[in-house]
Amino acid sequence: MSDDVNRVRGTGDARPVETQPSAKKSLAKNLVFYTLARLALFAALTAIIMVIGSIAVDEFPLLLAMVLALLVSLPLSMVLFKSMRMAVNKDIAAVDATRRAHRENLEAKLRGEVE
Repeated sequence: MSDDVNRVRGTGDARPVETQPSAKKSLAKNLVFYTLARLALFAALTAIIMVIGSIAVDEFPLLLAMVLALLVSLPLSMVLFKSMRMAVNKDIAAVDATRRAHRENLEAKLRGEVE
């Protein structure tokens, strides 16, 4: 689809649409790694809280440990995995730009401005 043409509104300027099939793959890969890293952090914090809770009291509720781990892991993951989060955001922006260009091209074709 590199032959597609995107017409910028109001300028009459035609330029080729940059299709990046690797952008979707990169987004999927980075999103999976980021999600797995956050889940691993959550699991590790749950285990640490369970161990500390078991030392402090006889039986520490798992649900309470999970809630505490969730509350701690959310802001901690924002700091620890900032580079991963930024990579996901960059990939989302690239995929969105490609999608937007294709949409504008389709709208221009429907209006009869581009063949």
